[in-house]
Amino acid sequence: MPLALELRGVDFSYGQGPQVLTGVDLLVEQGEFVAIAGPNGGGKTTLLRLALGLERPSHGEVLLYGESARSFRDRTSIGYLAQRTTIGLHAPATVRDVVEAGRAPVRPYGRLRRDDREAVDQALERVGLRELARRRLSSLSGGQQQRAFIAKALAAHPRLLVLDEPTTGVDVEAQDALGALLHRLHEDLGVTILYVSHEFGSVERYVERLVLVRERIVFDGPPSELPGLWHDPSHSHA
Repeated sequence: MPLALELRGVDFSYGQGPQVLTGVDLLVEQGEFVAIAGPNGGGKTTLLRLALGLERPSHGEVLLYGESARSFRDRTSIGYLAQRTTIGLHAPATVRDVVEAGRAPVRPYGRLRRDDREAVDQALERVGLRELARRRLSSLSGGQQQRAFIAKALAAHPRLLVLDEPTTGVDVEAQDALGALLHRLHEDLGVTILYVSHEFGSVERYVERLVLVRERIVFDGPPSELPGLWHDPSHSHA
């Protein structure tokens, strides 16, 4: 069974600019829940773009499920929650409209069929928004909006769920609720999760691995073994 993600000997720089990532080796097995954290400008977002095949490494290789990330074919198997999604927040779209859009990669032409509607219902149920499905997205709290976008990502039944700075602009209570939701999804679905953020407090008790990025990987292991290399401002560490 191929690994979900492989970065081997990866270097990257934007054009003629300074090196952003140097000698990165990262292997993620299918079904893992991994937090990728680090300071702003440390390279974690670039690592994510490489992992999704949106950038080409200067050196080394990046594989998704054994295929080159740049030419990976099964894009419907990746659920992606972009950094603080704002597209559509002020449009008259309902929560259900947003989640139904998540079926577009599976059903690019024609109307949704029964199995599509069932997938949408299931995704709404999993994030606790089924009772709010007819509400306008703009009327929801920040935490509920993030849940709607997670449901959108889940609607296509992905193998890999990628979240980029999902707690930005969300209050602490909603951050903790998001961490608990991701834990349940991981347990129930066995989906591989990459949680990318400058802080990891909301998922610290749930993730199996924490990867800290500062141009290179400076730590990779259980959060409980984190040395004093980097401080998460939302939590204190020994």
